[in-house]
Amino acid sequence: MSRRDEIPFGILPGEKGSGVRYEKHHRLDAAVELLRRLIATPSPSREENATADIWEEWLRIQGVENVSRIHNNVFAVGCSYSPFRPTLMLNSHHDTVRPSASYTRDPYSPDIEGDRLYGLGSNDAGASGVALASTFISLRKRTDLPFNLLLAITAAEEVMGEQGMRAFLPHLQQMGLTPDMVIVGEPTGMRAALGERGLLVFDAEVEGKAGHAAREEGINAIYRAIEDIERLRSWHEPEPSALLGPIKVSVTMIEAGTQHNVVPARCKYVVDVRTTDAFSNEETVQLLQKAVKWSRLTPRSTRVHASAISEEHPLVMAALDMGLPTFVSPTTSDMALMHGIDSMKIGPGDSARSHTADEYICLSEINEALWLYPRLIETAAGFIELHPPVFEI
Repeated sequence: MSRRDEIPFGILPGEKGSGVRYEKHHRLDAAVELLRRLIATPSPSREENATADIWEEWLRIQGVENVSRIHNNVFAVGCSYSPFRPTLMLNSHHDTVRPSASYTRDPYSPDIEGDRLYGLGSNDAGASGVALASTFISLRKRTDLPFNLLLAITAAEEVMGEQGMRAFLPHLQQMGLTPDMVIVGEPTGMRAALGERGLLVFDAEVEGKAGHAAREEGINAIYRAIEDIERLRSWHEPEPSALLGPIKVSVTMIEAGTQHNVVPARCKYVVDVRTTDAFSNEETVQLLQKAVKWSRLTPRSTRVHASAISEEHPLVMAALDMGLPTFVSPTTSDMALMHGIDSMKIGPGDSARSHTADEYICLSEINEALWLYPRLIETAAGFIELHPPVFEI
């Protein structure tokens, strides 16, 4: 018996949460082999050409004929595509952050020690990618599913870059392949993340009037900024999100003054805002600008949206039926760029390992995902068949 066969794969959730022990999945070795190739190939954000090549080659070797690529985003559509069925996209990313200086081992050496496979990108999010791709291969020829399957292994997720999901979704739209729902593969411990907050960063500026401090001349921009900061600190939106709760507003940086005896004519500060699905980012900008008196708030970007999916959605109903825990994710992902598309984040691994030195994934976690992803999709199919979508023709 090999070392890998000796690994205890553990107890996985069963029907209504009862414990069911799953044996080693027949696709585990192939998935691990692919993941080791990906780890050994550096793929920092915006420089993922080589791993995109690996993904294209691997999918074609698996018999997928319609493999496509835009920039470093690799995708394929399952067999029997129909424009009259909704489309489920299986998505994860193959870019990584750059390795931390505190690594004690080679970040590009995919070493297996016991149940652990080490290497940069193993946990975030290579394991999710190979498990979702294996699931796509096993299900892509099914004609009984009430939706189309679309596999998308995308790029530039770690920086939300312009050639990642921001370019990929418009490309799909031009092809008539816009997904109706998405399973996003990220390390969640195979818990189902039903939402994540969006992000706005404001550069705030307050104008005053310079004067001599000894004579109490001028208008102190710091005092005006303090007034507005207090307004922001005590601000509450009209209606908090049922899932994500209230919008969180934090002033995190401040800068003012030129010397000790001059009343400052200008004060600048930075506001970090974690948005929710109750209001769009654009609406939140307007609400916060109205909340202040003296400050001009300029958002750096409005593209990082909050994401939330209803508990009545077939993907969520399937997760609950399987006894999978649900939660609200504290981290962001490409879900933030899928505004208006129902998406649920779930995958093997632990987000606490992401972006850390000596990153690793457990082989038992990949094995778990290989069992649970197909079952999640098949269970969701059952709920869609009970409540089929209505299309206008």
